[in-house]
Amino acid sequence: MAILKEPVSLKVMLTGASGFVGGRLRDALLDAGADVVAIVRKSSPKPTRGRSVMAEYERPDELAELLLREKPELLIHVAGATKGVSYEDFARANVTPTRSLIVAAERAHPELRRFVLVSSLAAYGPSTAARPCTETDEPAPIEYYGKSKLEAERVLATEAKRVPFTILRPSGVYGPGDADYFNLFREVARGRNVYFGNRRRWFSALYVDDCVRAIVAAALSEKTKNQGYFLCDGRPITWQTFQEEIVRTSGKSVRTLDLPEALVGMAAVGGELLSRIDHKPRLFNRQKALMSKAEAWTCRHDKAQHDFGYQPAVPLEDGVRLAWLWYQQQGWM
Repeated sequence: MAILKEPVSLKVMLTGASGFVGGRLRDALLDAGADVVAIVRKSSPKPTRGRSVMAEYERPDELAELLLREKPELLIHVAGATKGVSYEDFARANVTPTRSLIVAAERAHPELRRFVLVSSLAAYGPSTAARPCTETDEPAPIEYYGKSKLEAERVLATEAKRVPFTILRPSGVYGPGDADYFNLFREVARGRNVYFGNRRRWFSALYVDDCVRAIVAAALSEKTKNQGYFLCDGRPITWQTFQEEIVRTSGKSVRTLDLPEALVGMAAVGGELLSRIDHKPRLFNRQKALMSKAEAWTCRHDKAQHDFGYQPAVPLEDGVRLAWLWYQQQGWM
């Protein structure tokens, strides 16, 4: 079934097409009839569908030549890093490309219809269970990833003089192709339901196809020019609710392990020590531990609903089921 219901007869330049959300977005745009040109770094895998061009984000002149040659109507910047060892790692992956792309667009292709930056809820920091984040809140990121995303947002808002932009801040995106939430699915498939000190913590989830539809709708709306929006499914949940839905979908009998927060903290320190040795980012580090300690990572999508008609279509039960089936069919578990 097509993700996008309406045809998209535009040329779209896309970053991050080899990743989870970017790859899903690329396929949806191609299926809708768009001419998609993916920007790919030499060190990144080449997208499996559509056209792609090699470019390095540290070279604005090279990107300017690319934009001048291709003249896309939309530039959707999804690429970035969620893992790193230092803040410089995150800035290199999340801030530098944003700066280079908007500088190149301003210089070589100011006729661009829209520059869309896919940021993150992490740019605004945690919320409370009683009060999800809204766009009127003051950003207060607490770790490197969120801080780099906020810096990228501010770079875009500062550098964009002639090119209109839109910033989107998805909550936790899950679904077919995701490698992070997949760890929870794999554990259930192995007969274990593991909580990492977060069983009763809250978060906002978002199925990947709803995220893709929102990106495209926001890019095409006149009301979203120079605006930022949170994206979620509108139903804050606990990790217990999310993981029990995976268990229910699996139909398996599992052993539940509720790891104490202190043990998670020890694992985070251990992960950092290993990263210092081999310089490879790991899932467990003290930055991630900071995120897991927060009471809630939730947001509201009222502004997106008002400005461009955003309405999530995939409830948690369906999203978990579709993700489970995909992981099975692809042989991931």
